[in-house]
Amino acid sequence: MGFVLSILYFVTYYLTPETVFGPLGQYRIELILAILIILVSLPSLGKSFLLKTPQSLALLGLAFGVIMSMLVTQHWAGGALKTFLLFIPNAFGYFLICLHFKTKKRLQVLVLTLLFVCLFVIEHGALDMYRGGPGFGPVQARGNLFLDNWNEDHWSAEHPYTIFEGDAAGLSWIIRLKGLGEISDPNDFGQLTVSVIPLMFIFWRPKKTVLNIAFVILPVCVLIYGVYLTHSRGALLALIAMAVVFVQRRIGKIPSLLLAGALFAGAMALNFTGGRGISASSGLDRTALWGAGLQLLKSYPVFGVGLGKMPEYAGLTAHNSLVVCAAELGLVGLFFWCLYLFPTVRDALAVASPVNLSEGQQIIPEEGNYLQVARKVEVIDKAEVNRLGRLIVMSLTGFLVAGWFLSRSYVLTLFMLGGIVEVIYQMAIDRGMIAPRWALGRIMKYALGLEVCLVILIYILIRFLNLAR
Repeated sequence: MGFVLSILYFVTYYLTPETVFGPLGQYRIELILAILIILVSLPSLGKSFLLKTPQSLALLGLAFGVIMSMLVTQHWAGGALKTFLLFIPNAFGYFLICLHFKTKKRLQVLVLTLLFVCLFVIEHGALDMYRGGPGFGPVQARGNLFLDNWNEDHWSAEHPYTIFEGDAAGLSWIIRLKGLGEISDPNDFGQLTVSVIPLMFIFWRPKKTVLNIAFVILPVCVLIYGVYLTHSRGALLALIAMAVVFVQRRIGKIPSLLLAGALFAGAMALNFTGGRGISASSGLDRTALWGAGLQLLKSYPVFGVGLGKMPEYAGLTAHNSLVVCAAELGLVGLFFWCLYLFPTVRDALAVASPVNLSEGQQIIPEEGNYLQVARKVEVIDKAEVNRLGRLIVMSLTGFLVAGWFLSRSYVLTLFMLGGIVEVIYQMAIDRGMIAPRWALGRIMKYALGLEVCLVILIYILIRFLNLAR
């Protein structure tokens, strides 16, 4: 029951309660789902590895940071409760994955769920963009995108899966694909889609060419097309980064970097970003916001300015997940964010490396209850665990590269990916393929070091870009 409700929860989160449940969506269906899932999950909590992971403590610490950022800086108890309720549905994803998606088959169902969400948005947005809709007709056209009689309110109502953007002079126009709710920005949807692309290869089967084309290659092509329709520069860089991670083990670092350059040039030639440039000069406004974020961290170093409050101080958000977390939650919140991120990346890299894995042994059911236990045990060897590890590393790479240019520090996708990492790592532990997780004290030391290094990195980067102007 918890597994099915979790799937419904994820679909509802990404597509919005109104899309999934219609008029019933106004009755806080997502909250009802969360309560039901908690109730049915309590019996399995004690048997789960969930409480043994440092990420669980990190999420509790982040929740504490969210509350304190509003209480200490904003002096607003009601705001503390409000932001806590905004944060928890995202963090909830990690716990659901660790509790209810502990096998490869269930992970495959999860990937299918995310694929369904992406295809749903791509299909609705593509129809809006290329078939047109009621209330506007062709007077001025750019490609297949008709720009006549545009009205922002009308466009949003008739074409909710697209956003119509123009420059200040009205000389350049572009229509971008987006989702609803938590993925209602083209960059957000691009980040989600990029993260799903490598996970699709969980269905890859050696020497099954037809099946691989039908169930992996074609869906991946549609997802890449969806990323193209978002015209997200961050998503493009994320795709290129994933390609480098994928091929560098096979062809080496230098050839993989050359391939990245070729892919970038090809994408720009195909107008992947919708005519928007990718350069230091085109990103100066974001660099200025990064600097503003560090100034806020300097002024409010402990708990930051409050979750979601950076625009009130800097005019806009920073468009960098690290800077946003530091500015809004301070050093305390950033530490717990690093405490989540470090073991996630470390464990993903561990299972992705053949050196860290041994052959181990399969779990043998007891003879007296063989049939019942055998149904619960998956036969997964070292090569398969290693392959799953490489896929999640690529997915994390795409998410984090896109997140470097987005203000998405606490979104569900990040916490879901962390849960997938720990499920795969637990598969390896259960089969004796890998060493146990690091002790919490050791993880905390590295998380603190990571926090310091990231702050220094962003400071140096800002100084360098300012000097390069």
